[in-house]
Amino acid sequence: MAGRAARDAYETLEISLRDEDGVEATPVGLLVHGRRFAFLEGDDLVVDVTPARARDLVHRGVAERFVVDGHPARGWVRVSDLLLWPELAGEAHEYVGEPPVGGQS
Repeated sequence: MAGRAARDAYETLEISLRDEDGVEATPVGLLVHGRRFAFLEGDDLVVDVTPARARDLVHRGVAERFVVDGHPARGWVRVSDLLLWPELAGEAHEYVGEPPVGGQS
């Protein structure tokens, strides 16, 4: 279960992002156009960013890979520093919420 500071920080994220187009807060996390881009696990925020950004964050020690069933989830990282949550949630929102490129013609 998340500590009070993490719960409060996550609630602040929900409030700050809920007016964005297509964003909703659900029991499984923050979604944009029905796709999850961030959620709280324990005292960490888990976000979906580009694979290159995930590698950079892990390499610099800012985040850890998010592991599912013993395997790192591509692009998903865990961030414990509450001060970084708004920036990284914003990046994840933009990344996941962008429409796919191509296939429109």
